[in-house]
Amino acid sequence: MRLGSIHFYPVKSTGGHEVERAEVEPWGLAGDRRYLVADEHDTMITARQEPLLLACLARLDDGGLTLTGPHAAPLRVVPSARVSAVDMRGTPIRLTDCGDAAAGWLSALLGRPVRLKWLDDPARRPVDPAYGRPDDRVSLADAYPLLLTTTASLARLDDWIAETALERGEEPPEPLPMHRFRPNVVIEGTGTPFAEDEWKRLRIGEVEFRVTKGCDRCVLTTIDTATYLKGKEPIRTLSRFRKRDGKVWFGINLIPDAPGHIAQGDSVTIL
Repeated sequence: MRLGSIHFYPVKSTGGHEVERAEVEPWGLAGDRRYLVADEHDTMITARQEPLLLACLARLDDGGLTLTGPHAAPLRVVPSARVSAVDMRGTPIRLTDCGDAAAGWLSALLGRPVRLKWLDDPARRPVDPAYGRPDDRVSLADAYPLLLTTTASLARLDDWIAETALERGEEPPEPLPMHRFRPNVVIEGTGTPFAEDEWKRLRIGEVEFRVTKGCDRCVLTTIDTATYLKGKEPIRTLSRFRKRDGKVWFGINLIPDAPGHIAQGDSVTIL
């Protein structure tokens, strides 16, 4: 097995980037999900509510961030000194505001008042103690430092989606791109689809990881990143083949045991 691709997302719920190499920090890939968008009440907003967030691309440069999008010229972002508590699904976390220019740029994209927030200290947010150790931390990802998927599992899911469409008298859709699932690492060569369901520990290159739990999927996976419209797949088919405990599942969540570096092509070993 090998590491096929690496992905990170500087601003939560916006477009991502594929990279050849990445630094693994205790709370996730370096630069991954250190920013998020909040509404005027300091409540987190994601592409689940605002699919046009996916039209925004953010690039890290010289300690800052540059936003690009279809509606305005690129904007260089510099965090301010203003700190506030942002509600992340019922849990407050203190984040630094990124200023009026960034707020105006994103508000114009979404057509509503929003602000960009920055997690200045990634050691601030603990992992759910039910699945992590007391000193485990996570950036602004949903719950865990990294998300892993496999090409074999996506191939099987695409087959199921085509079968489901034919059974319903529908035209089979094009295979889903992996970026719909927003992984950090994609593994090739597993052979068996959903083999990752049974993994407990693994090594990618020089870095060892613990598997916390499977990843339950939401409506975000149904958004077409070309049109920003929501569809039925893959949730419809996952509900048929991959549903348990009232949720649907694709991918697994990881916590690194120690910092290190990973690169495309690295060998992957199940421990």
